[in-house]
Amino acid sequence: SSYSHFFKMRISVVTAAAFLVSQSEAFAPAALGVKRTSTFLLSSLAPNGVSATKTETTVAAAPKVAQRWRKSTKQLVTLGPASSSLEMIEKLFLAGADVFRLNFSHGSQEQKKELLDMIRSIEEKYSHPIAILGDLQGPKLRVGEFSNENGEVLETGQMFRFDLDEAKGDNKRVMLPHPEIIQASKPGHVLMVDDGKVKMTVVEAGNGYLDCHVDVGGKISNRKGVNTPDSILEISPLTPKDRSDLEYMLKIGVDWVALSFVQRPQDIEEIHKLIDMWTPEGEFKPAVMAKIEKPSCFFDDNLEKIVELCNGIMVARGDLGVECPPEDVPILQKNIIDECRSQGKPVVVATQMLESMIESPTPTRAEASDVATAIYDGADAIMLSAESAAGKFPEESVAMQQRIINRVESDSHYRTFLDSNAPGPENTPTDAIIVAARQISKTINAKAIACFSLRGTTVLRASKKRPNVPILALCPFKETARQLVLSWGVYPDLPKAGSYGYDVSEDDMFDYDAPVVEKGTDDLDIVLRNTCRAALRKGLVSDPDDLIVVTAGLPFGTPGAANVIRVLPAAGPACWDGECRVD
Repeated sequence: SSYSHFFKMRISVVTAAAFLVSQSEAFAPAALGVKRTSTFLLSSLAPNGVSATKTETTVAAAPKVAQRWRKSTKQLVTLGPASSSLEMIEKLFLAGADVFRLNFSHGSQEQKKELLDMIRSIEEKYSHPIAILGDLQGPKLRVGEFSNENGEVLETGQMFRFDLDEAKGDNKRVMLPHPEIIQASKPGHVLMVDDGKVKMTVVEAGNGYLDCHVDVGGKISNRKGVNTPDSILEISPLTPKDRSDLEYMLKIGVDWVALSFVQRPQDIEEIHKLIDMWTPEGEFKPAVMAKIEKPSCFFDDNLEKIVELCNGIMVARGDLGVECPPEDVPILQKNIIDECRSQGKPVVVATQMLESMIESPTPTRAEASDVATAIYDGADAIMLSAESAAGKFPEESVAMQQRIINRVESDSHYRTFLDSNAPGPENTPTDAIIVAARQISKTINAKAIACFSLRGTTVLRASKKRPNVPILALCPFKETARQLVLSWGVYPDLPKAGSYGYDVSEDDMFDYDAPVVEKGTDDLDIVLRNTCRAALRKGLVSDPDDLIVVTAGLPFGTPGAANVIRVLPAAGPACWDGECRVD
């Protein structure tokens, strides 16, 4: 197109950008402040009540939530009795929560739908995607009941039998209503009862019974849990309750599904088949997260295959810490994180991170170190369980995690650790573009890398490289944006028209209900302008001369394609070095 004239100025943020920021709950650090005042010409897009004459404004005009997004490591927060109100959920979001976990082990399905609706209302209010993870309970292996309702005390060194007899137990035996455990156990295998408080070794495995030597005595009572660290059980990770819950999750639209009791890669294939079968054609499918809590996940190449088959991993240190020696858990945690980073899959470290904050407003120093270690290891996210679900200080727990994240990520050692364990690029055009974008952003001191991505593939590859700047993810589908919230360093923009913004009117861009992806176009101007708007809303830019490195795939709508790099000033695609064209 021809240019009528050039207008010399130090800022040219399109009026629509200023309007969007003023009308939304913009996220930007309070420290941006008013850097300088500049004059520019308002266009015909000026909102009602604003005349199209010269006015004075700044780039960082309307930040409301200080430091909300200035972090790379994400926070996954469990909801429960202590955090079930709209007011509290909003407080947790503003304190730092990126993903909310709905634990289907407790409460009704209808309660989970109420929580989901509250989260979606907060998402709409703040115009930022929030991910929702539904956590399946999985099989619960428990002993039977005893004649003495108070249970029995087993002495170290005695013998004890597990069998299939339904008669109530005593000091010598009890029913184990799980024949698969008896079938899988062999002499020398260890059984642990009540989270490892009582430990036994199988001496004899017979037809329908196990005779065990009590290695560590203690009290055993009705329906206490049993762990089998040495055995792979021939049972599905999905109980009838889990299947019902999974079907309900698909109906209400969770973004992630966490699968418990994963023993082998076939378990991931099983849940994928159910999701494929129960998801209507053309509908979005939730991402699958495998909870690593069984030693069998580390047999042979099981871990590598499990990570390959799922979309994300949770290091579930609760059961893992029961079934593995405590001294092994930190090493296993690092191995899991390394494998996920090498494959570009997000990984969450969970369980007992700030356990003392269930009762105390401050954590122990050991807990703070534990959270910091997970961050230094390169985890994408860290999780709170009972601290936020049932504790006395849910908001303080989330805020404390964010404080630890900010402190670690500002430490020079953090970048050293990330770079020392960075996976190499794959031999693909997309990886070449991402590596180049990372280097360019470092060379020119860019403020962000912006990735256009249809289903998140390019964004995940960018996150895998752990760049020095935030990754602004621009997706046409809100479901994709929500799933990307979990990934390290990613700031997804919330799409409102199923569109990148080209060939769409300003009003249509804010219509949630009619997602349409337009066909390819050579006119990138509107698309790039929307990139600047999104960066401004997130507080990633603070000056019209701030630079953004943009990656995209042409033609638009090609999954996984990235073949274009462009350096874009925050003032917009019509500007460079302080000069902006006006059509």
